Amino acid sequence: MIATFQKYILNFKQASGTSRGILKTKETYFLVLNNNSKIGIGECAIFRGLSIDDRTDYEDKLTWLCNNINQSVSYLLNELIEFPSIQFGLEQALLSLKSEDEFTLFPSKFTNSTDAININGLIWMGSEAFMKQQIEEKIAAGFSTIKMKIGAIDFETELKLLKSIRQNFSSEEIELRVDANGAFKPAEALEKLKQLSAFEIHSIEQPIKQGQIEEMADLCLKTPLPIALDEELIGVFNVTKKEELLQIIQPQYIILKPSLVGGISGSNEWIQLAEKQKIGWWVTSALESNIGLNAIAQYTYTLNNKMPQGLGTGSLFTNNFESPLEVKNGHLHYNKTKKWKFNL
Repeated sequence: MIATFQKYILNFKQASGTSRGILKTKETYFLVLNNNSKIGIGECAIFRGLSIDDRTDYEDKLTWLCNNINQSVSYLLNELIEFPSIQFGLEQALLSLKSEDEFTLFPSKFTNSTDAININGLIWMGSEAFMKQQIEEKIAAGFSTIKMKIGAIDFETELKLLKSIRQNFSSEEIELRVDANGAFKPAEALEKLKQLSAFEIHSIEQPIKQGQIEEMADLCLKTPLPIALDEELIGVFNVTKKEELLQIIQPQYIILKPSLVGGISGSNEWIQLAEKQKIGWWVTSALESNIGLNAIAQYTYTLNNKMPQGLGTGSLFTNNFESPLEVKNGHLHYNKTKKWKFNL
């Protein structure tokens, strides 16, 4: 078997705001396996500034993988433990190699176009007018769950936007999630959560920066609304450390981004530990191209979690690959009548 990789830059249709700054492009890599002319494709979706594997030796590790591709899978995954996005790319490429058409990694009712995945509509940060416009568009498009990124503009303005949604839609009609990306300071976080709870928020992702374990544990104990750990899971490789983290913080939810937490095997490990402690979870993409998003969606469907998942990012880029993935009425569908067009 021969392995190669290629870098690819995804361009955002519209600069997308988070509390970490404005995103205009997204770097990613494709791992291609060739076994007697049978091809397997996987996406190693490094997230600069967020991934634990945002390192200067990233391409060196990809080169190492290509040179050692015929070693056992368990050996390779273990050697790649500090490079979760490469782990996931390898898992995808191997599944792709075994599949009939390179793209059906987990055959199911989803890939057969007879079922869909409930997803949230994502509201990016920006001016009040821009955020309001996005909210209106998502509701008009049939989303019943909206996730709003907060923490970059004035908090009072963000509260006003949430209030305007609640004045028109009850929590039964529209589920509201917010994502602070660690924007709140520990000393102010609880008060801000109290203000947010007035709008019947489903959950808040990562209210304070990761790594403040005691402060986050205290917040999860006192919070008036459920807290979901997101960035907090990044860079925790050891299963004992994972279990310890969940035991200390005791969050209400965890959010799994396979490209950031070690792919399928890493996500499965987190899920098992969370369920053991009665912690809820859902899966979210991390700005992958449609190659990575397809793998995440197909994997997520097999988990049979009926909560809305965070998989609506496929339409963000101008140069994404044409695929059967479609968002309709707040659900992600796999339209098998549409063909893949993957050309680097």
